[in-house]
Amino acid sequence: MKKANIGIVCYPTPGGSGVIATELGKSLAELGCAVHFITYGLPARLHTFNENLFFHKVEPGEYPLFQQFTPYALSLAAKIREVAVQHDLDIVHSHYAIPYATSAFLAKEMLKTVGRDLKTITTLHGTDITLVGVMPSFFEITRFSISVSDAITAVSSFLERQTVEAFRIERPIRVIHNFVDCNEFRPSRNDEMRARFAKPDEKLIVHVSNFRKVKNLPVVVEVFSRVRESYPTKLLLVGDGPELETVERAVFERGLSSDVVFLGEQEFIAGVLPAGDVFLLPSEHESFGLAALEAMSCGLPVVASNIGGLHEVIEDGETGFLFNPHDVAAMSDVIVRLFGDEGWRGAVGLNARERAKRDFGKDKIVGEYMSLYEELL
Repeated sequence: MKKANIGIVCYPTPGGSGVIATELGKSLAELGCAVHFITYGLPARLHTFNENLFFHKVEPGEYPLFQQFTPYALSLAAKIREVAVQHDLDIVHSHYAIPYATSAFLAKEMLKTVGRDLKTITTLHGTDITLVGVMPSFFEITRFSISVSDAITAVSSFLERQTVEAFRIERPIRVIHNFVDCNEFRPSRNDEMRARFAKPDEKLIVHVSNFRKVKNLPVVVEVFSRVRESYPTKLLLVGDGPELETVERAVFERGLSSDVVFLGEQEFIAGVLPAGDVFLLPSEHESFGLAALEAMSCGLPVVASNIGGLHEVIEDGETGFLFNPHDVAAMSDVIVRLFGDEGWRGAVGLNARERAKRDFGKDKIVGEYMSLYEELL
């Protein structure tokens, strides 16, 4: 395949869809493709220079009639068209259905008037289908935008099934899982880093998320509180979001403040994760669970929910443990047992690392995207 010119449209925030879009773009640039990010802000992990990486900021037009309803989707469509013409784009790859697949479709239609054929791919990540897309005000536009894409991918078989059932999509949806760079996310324990969060005789539970209700933060705090009764333990909370203040208040009111570290949003979490002993993710919904995969790659056993796409990432009892998202007792018990048997905890962590390398390594998954691009072109 010729080295393609690829436009990537994504949310520039640290959530899973934005992270995967950014890491995919960086990997494609390393392979010689020209990659153009088209969004309203610099993507969170786009921190390295590569001569094949470009960023085009979308500036929504201002007009008094628009007020707070500035039509970003239209500004984005116009920008995609502009970048496609100026940089001879072959493909626009939209990560998250709404509004990106819609904007890509509009750009594609505009380009037809000048004799250009722009291929479009939509990658479905989760809440764009299970939450936002099924809202009555968005349902039909989401269904249409997905259907008219030249190719559709989903990050898990679970999400592929959800999409077919919810939107009656009759076209094939290719499952291409999320991936992790196992050279960056590796079990490189840094004693100086760990000492920032826990003493040598203390255990460390880690949670990373966007602090939304679906991440089930009250259960994270409750599980930690119970484990703390058996072992001196610290809780490291990484991220930011709408539930942060609620969690901070709960931690304070329960007298746990001295043992909980709020680290905030972090760009380089690959340096933080190996400091932990166990990763905790009791989400009420996960279409894949990228944070869990990154923790696995760092050699951490993952205690998570038995819902959604997490079954495709974690082998229960081998690379981690899956429970009902509200089963505080079971999650607490398995963490206590892991802390009491370092050999077992290490073996589960090693299995998790090997699973991440074997099935979700960057080269393997990026190769699947490259094969899709080749088919389209």
